[in-house]
Amino acid sequence: MVQVTTKDVMDMFDLKLVSGQEGIGRHIAVSDISRPGLEMAGYFTHYPANRVQLLGKTELSFYDMLLPHERKERMKKLCSPDTPAIIVSHDMKVPEELKNASNEEHVPVLTAKMATTRFSSLLTNFLESKLAPTTAVHGVLVDIYGVGVLITGKSGVGKSETALELVKRGHRLVADDCVEIRQEAENTLVGNAPKLIEHLLEIRGLGIIDIMTLFGASAIRSFKRISLVIDLEIWDPQKTYDRLGLEEEKMKIIDTDLHKLTIPVRPGRNLAVIIEVASMNHRLKRMGVNAAEEFSNRLNDVISQNEDVTY
Repeated sequence: MVQVTTKDVMDMFDLKLVSGQEGIGRHIAVSDISRPGLEMAGYFTHYPANRVQLLGKTELSFYDMLLPHERKERMKKLCSPDTPAIIVSHDMKVPEELKNASNEEHVPVLTAKMATTRFSSLLTNFLESKLAPTTAVHGVLVDIYGVGVLITGKSGVGKSETALELVKRGHRLVADDCVEIRQEAENTLVGNAPKLIEHLLEIRGLGIIDIMTLFGASAIRSFKRISLVIDLEIWDPQKTYDRLGLEEEKMKIIDTDLHKLTIPVRPGRNLAVIIEVASMNHRLKRMGVNAAEEFSNRLNDVISQNEDVTY
């Protein structure tokens, strides 16, 4: 999991550091944001201290109604040792009691120019993306007709060569050889290439080629949501392959089950065309059109009619 610090948030959203400079390197462990309204009223029993604390007009207007000794006490409790940062929205003036408490406890206090709700939404999305569970998979990720297809298989089976043919046919490469995958939400996996090999493709006998340089910016993507896994394997005469498409195989990555197709590889099969059709068929299934089920239903109807005639 990537480490996110208060300094990262400060740089990302162009926040102004007001006090607590020594704590600018504190780690943010959760993506949830807290708006400490109850805490302003003095209720700290279930204070989520490990979250970024966001103060808006509501919290500070109530704070102004408190007595001087209450203000000092509330801000001291707000600046706990576990608090990664306190952010004041609307570029409002930071109370002196908060500055003093933050300097004592080394809790960074920052101000944001944006409105509270807008900033909370952007910050949550940023933290969820950065703190999402991640893994790496050996394979190739290609955007085919808007479908993120993860092509897997043993080394040398032809994954990169197939990806090159797909790029030539107008599709976009996301990653080759190593795909970094993060789970940004429930049933949402997003893949990208490591910075070291971004836009690069390895073809045995040819070497490393730069897809963006050869085919242009339209041939690559920085990231893509993964919807389908296609596993390439050398044709095994002893194995029975699905010929109707009624069997649904799954592959679990992190906490998400993805649809998986196994395509046997042998001379004469145009894998790029097959994967294109598989992507289009996957889109049709998501729209409620399943050719395999329709054929099965027709077949069952014919069988039923023949049985009726026989009897």
